[in-house]
Amino acid sequence: MIGETLSGLWLLDRSGQGKVYSLIGRRRFQQMDVLEGLNVLITISGKKNKLRLYYLSWLRNKILRNDPEVEKRQGWSSVGELEGCVHYKVVRYEKIKFLVVALKNAVEVYAWAPKPYHKFMAFKSFRALPQKPLSVDLTVEEGQRLKVIYGSVSGFHAIDVDSGTPYDLYLPTHIQGSIRPHAIVLLPQTLGTELLVCYEDEDTVLQWGEMPASVAYLQSNQVMGWGEKAIELRSAKTGNLEGVFMHKKAQKLKFLCERNDKVFFASVLSGGSSQIYFMTLGHNSLFNW
Repeated sequence: MIGETLSGLWLLDRSGQGKVYSLIGRRRFQQMDVLEGLNVLITISGKKNKLRLYYLSWLRNKILRNDPEVEKRQGWSSVGELEGCVHYKVVRYEKIKFLVVALKNAVEVYAWAPKPYHKFMAFKSFRALPQKPLSVDLTVEEGQRLKVIYGSVSGFHAIDVDSGTPYDLYLPTHIQGSIRPHAIVLLPQTLGTELLVCYEDEDTVLQWGEMPASVAYLQSNQVMGWGEKAIELRSAKTGNLEGVFMHKKAQKLKFLCERNDKVFFASVLSGGSSQIYFMTLGHNSLFNW
């Protein structure tokens, strides 16, 4: 398992004694995803929040030290020289992998180009948006129409990729002031036409027991919210509470990834350090450590 802290990148070997290997030091990582089929780790990192691809073969060789040729190569490359990245999402449509990126005042869409290029190449760019994007996603409605979905302090919006036309999807007018978008969930078996949007301590379907610091959609068609005092598991369809785990002490938790039947998340401790946990979801939706 690859994880990030406020000042570096490391690998936790879960197959043995739980040994931790340092991969990259003295660099702050904000977001990351492992794309094994492409041999890359995609990240938002550094003081300028750049979008970078780290090659998994290069990171693996930092541990094994068994390939001098790999060690000589540069282990990373930038995506479009982008800086000030806020959030990204990798979306697969048929055989194409899209990378949609939220910047401070724009959204960029890239498409993966296989060998001999082996990189994400610019596909679409949407500048001077009426709202600043904070979270972003991409949907393919009924297998034909590409649409960018993004959240801002005023609500949730969409951009028709072909025409470049932005429009509002949902504006929570019952809330005074700005909101904080948590998650955009494309519901399965809806041909990309139905969404679950989460913001503040309530959303279009769910009512949380406390405001979650992080929200994620799980493959089991459930939504998990990480609050300071508890972790809640709710049905994405009905909003019903299906599981809850109370913390021993109040702490902020951040979703990292879901692998098989396990969910990985990090707690932010005093002094800027971070501790990684994983949780197993049983068939009856009960939590097990």
